[in-house]
Amino acid sequence: MEQGADVPVTVRDDQEAAILLVLREVFKRCRGNAVRIQEILKEEYQIDIAYSTLTRCIKNAELRAPIKRAGEYCFEPGVEMQHDTSPHWVMLGEKKIQAQCASLVLGYSRKLFVQYYERFTRFEAKAFLKLAFEFMQGLCQRCVIDNTSVILAGGSGPNAVISPEMMAYCRMYGFEFIAHRIMHSDRKGKVERPFHYVENNFLAGRTFKDWNDLNHQARQWCIEVGKKEKRSLGMTPDAAFIEEKPHLIRLPVVPPAIYEHYQRMVDTKAFINLDTNRYSVPEKLIGKTLDVYKYLEEIRIFYQHQEIAIHPRLAGKKFNVSKIPGHHLKSHVRQTNEAFQGRENLLREYDEALGLYISTLKKHVRGSGHRQLNHLLNLKRTYPKEPFIRAIKQAHHYGLYDLSRLEDLIIKFVSGEYFNLDEEQS
Repeated sequence: MEQGADVPVTVRDDQEAAILLVLREVFKRCRGNAVRIQEILKEEYQIDIAYSTLTRCIKNAELRAPIKRAGEYCFEPGVEMQHDTSPHWVMLGEKKIQAQCASLVLGYSRKLFVQYYERFTRFEAKAFLKLAFEFMQGLCQRCVIDNTSVILAGGSGPNAVISPEMMAYCRMYGFEFIAHRIMHSDRKGKVERPFHYVENNFLAGRTFKDWNDLNHQARQWCIEVGKKEKRSLGMTPDAAFIEEKPHLIRLPVVPPAIYEHYQRMVDTKAFINLDTNRYSVPEKLIGKTLDVYKYLEEIRIFYQHQEIAIHPRLAGKKFNVSKIPGHHLKSHVRQTNEAFQGRENLLREYDEALGLYISTLKKHVRGSGHRQLNHLLNLKRTYPKEPFIRAIKQAHHYGLYDLSRLEDLIIKFVSGEYFNLDEEQS
């Protein structure tokens, strides 16, 4: 043996017997984690054992159940598709958010389609499946799902009850949902396995401007993935799809519209509120109750069966406003500005010193300065001109733009010149 070479650690039969005495208790305490078991044996029992030897001891002690032979689900073309969702972390703009990745895969050709949503309710489920069916140019006879409440109304596995809303959706396209048994997720393994690939291939190193950009890139990625050969198929998903496509259920000539209906009353600012966002409507409808239809990408608003507005849906946003030009008249704003300008001109013409003070005052206040000019106008109307202008000049000289303190200064000059009680008493 060469000098300095590492000598492998060996365990004698008596040492292995000693390890087995404590191994069962440590195995239970560490929940089967071999790395932690190795650390505990060294720290508490002064037993330094190689990892490979430890795993052999665990196997010999039959502490772990033997691996069972796994089967494989095989499907004829057009028979089965599988659908599921998974939470993924996504870089949207400069913010990392958690999004719901929805996926559909065809059981025979393994053709894959994924999209992302802020949340995944029955509305998003129906919208996603519609997009997926259009991407696949058809659909299979059955769709295997887990026991999610998004699609099920109750029960699980063979006893699952599909919600009436989703059952009606199935009838429109001519397929059925089937829920697998609890703890039997391998039943939809063809859609489960790609989630890891999506998260570590599609999302890795990518950032997205918004939800539309994210889903557009996801669609393009699915197209590229379909061109790559899969070892389990011995061909590309696109090639297998050529065989499967003639067996798919055709899409309806008129696809069902996916929307949610609400009724909203127009507030005093001529907006309706939906999902924490606000959408404008004509001012004449203030106080009226409108019918609001939420689609995946737009909001349609009706009054007495007449469409009055179409807004882009503010998906993935909160407390934002969508305003259509022409909904809100600006005459009252224009009138307010004209009245404000008239008051300002009146004050500037009153005295040159007051005009200089106003110009500097507007630079020291936030906003348009309407409130401050109204206050100045009230002071001008309340107090005599001479003490008022004298106080204005002194305030301008010392940079005093607090109008309450300016009024105190005016009162000081007024009381000194007009109410000199000491001179009257003498």
